[in-house]
Amino acid sequence: MKITLKLYAALGKHLPDHAVRGEVEIDVDSGDTLERVLVAHDVPLEHCHLVLVNGHYVAPSERAGKVLEDGDALAVWPPVAGG
Repeated sequence: MKITLKLYAALGKHLPDHAVRGEVEIDVDSGDTLERVLVAHDVPLEHCHLVLVNGHYVAPSERAGKVLEDGDALAVWPPVAGG
């Protein structure tokens, strides 16, 4: 099945080379979890601050068990600071 993976800011370096504007459509196995997809792309889980699936926030305690579905959009931001 296919999902869209969007990695923002410093996490973008973990996207495949063919990614465009911080996002890429990828194939994942049926039953794959959000966490499994991130680990497969070498995204450090401790750097995943804000995680959304189809625009809905997924709390850290729910990420290991959140099963993705065909067509989902997974968007991830690292912690940011500024002033």
